[in-house]
Amino acid sequence: MDQLQPSPQLFFETATAYQKSAAIKGAVELELFTSIAEGNHTVTEIAHRCSATERGIRILCDYLVIIGFLTKSGDKYDLTPDSAVFLNKHSPAYLGNVTDFILSPMLSDSFSDIATTVKTGTSIIKDGGTVAPENPIWIKFAKAMLPMMVPVAKQMLEKLKHLFPQYLTQKIKVLDVAAGHGIYGITLARQNANAEVVALDWASVLQVACENAERFGVTTCYTTIAGNAFEVDLGKDYDIILLPNFLHHFDQETCINFLKKVATALKSEGKVLTIEFVPNEDRVTPPPTAAFAFVMLASTASGDAYTFVQYQEMFTKAGFSQNEIHYLPLSPQSMIISQK
Repeated sequence: MDQLQPSPQLFFETATAYQKSAAIKGAVELELFTSIAEGNHTVTEIAHRCSATERGIRILCDYLVIIGFLTKSGDKYDLTPDSAVFLNKHSPAYLGNVTDFILSPMLSDSFSDIATTVKTGTSIIKDGGTVAPENPIWIKFAKAMLPMMVPVAKQMLEKLKHLFPQYLTQKIKVLDVAAGHGIYGITLARQNANAEVVALDWASVLQVACENAERFGVTTCYTTIAGNAFEVDLGKDYDIILLPNFLHHFDQETCINFLKKVATALKSEGKVLTIEFVPNEDRVTPPPTAAFAFVMLASTASGDAYTFVQYQEMFTKAGFSQNEIHYLPLSPQSMIISQK
């Protein structure tokens, strides 16, 4: 059997990948995709709508065709199905604002010297990296990531409907740790009129969560705790404690100590719902999930993408006796349900 000849293609594609990031960021800022969705298809039309030069628009549009975000027929450009859904500002599924977070200098700069990061085993961003106290990056996260998290929150709700339908009708008390945009707790509150939701995060981030609570009509059952999750009084007697995308920022011992605090705040029959990137035991599959460990290496002092076995060990040491993992379709994340 003939073997494929070695090729430098992957190397060059990877070494120049920043160009794709720059192109998509620029196109979003120019509202280029929205322009095309509004009926502007030629270079002249798009350039006028985007207040840009025709030379710039022509070259950028051609590049976006090359990398798969646009199509071209003659002198006219059009959106791909993905671009039409996720990059047109008139679409309810618009994700363009996500670039404000994932391409923010605070996050991208943490990847600027990976050799040093690997040597030291920690982020080159000092004072805790992205988990530094009151880090403004989480305001960007809360504002930008809501559209991406809404489908995940809905899948969480569907799992609860199947596994614990009582939580969607009876009176319950919910703590949303590192609430950010708040959509996980808000989704529960929208479904269950008898739910009391407490959102925990930095005060500046909670402003975003409260705005979303008002937007979705759940302010009457929505309260907050401002401060450091490791230091504040969590309260007690919660039926559900939500841990969305929180534990991966810290080393295992720190997670265990925090989970002990969570166990104390939880009712004896309560549930902890942990939404996380949980790779398989080989730590390289599935690729989008397993690759998240690299993000944690670059951006935190000691975080990681933990396997389910590792989460089981952490929860067990914190006093939990049952842990189940539920995969969320169409998402790189999973939900772990834990109880004492």
